[in-house]
Amino acid sequence: TNVKLPASALLSNAGSGWAILDAVSDYAVALLCAEAVGAMEALNGATLEYLKTRQQFGVPLGKFQALQHRMAEMYMEMEQARSMATLVAVKVSSSDDDERRRVASAAKARVGKAMKYVGQQAVQLHGGMGVTDELPAAHHFKRLTMIEASFGDTDHHLARFATQPDFRKTA
Repeated sequence: TNVKLPASALLSNAGSGWAILDAVSDYAVALLCAEAVGAMEALNGATLEYLKTRQQFGVPLGKFQALQHRMAEMYMEMEQARSMATLVAVKVSSSDDDERRRVASAAKARVGKAMKYVGQQAVQLHGGMGVTDELPAAHHFKRLTMIEASFGDTDHHLARFATQPDFRKTA
């Protein structure tokens, strides 16, 4: 029914709800980017271990140069994502709303690209086992897929980034 609350019970001033929601969403993006880097690190580690132990033609899979290149690319994607996750962690508390939005969207878009690449490569390098619940790789891949869809996917954040004032000045 009708519950009456005093003005002191309000969480913010009238009309500032969207700005607060926007800031909290960017904070969530920063946290998800950090979680994604951790999941990618676990995936890289699990994939590297798998390639060291799984053998083909009596040789560990990790000895094949093509697979070494893929692991190196996975590592580079993860490290670029780590850099963006660190940047957004630093900038998420910025008093400049445009800067916060721009960095949060840039980070989510870049981390999203890395999540997709690292996740797909890890599953493929594990072969059929990469999609089974028996190996942690499948669980990390599923979590990365959920992170990508949370608080705006890569496409959403690329579009949001493109609408930021500083971006429009330089484009």
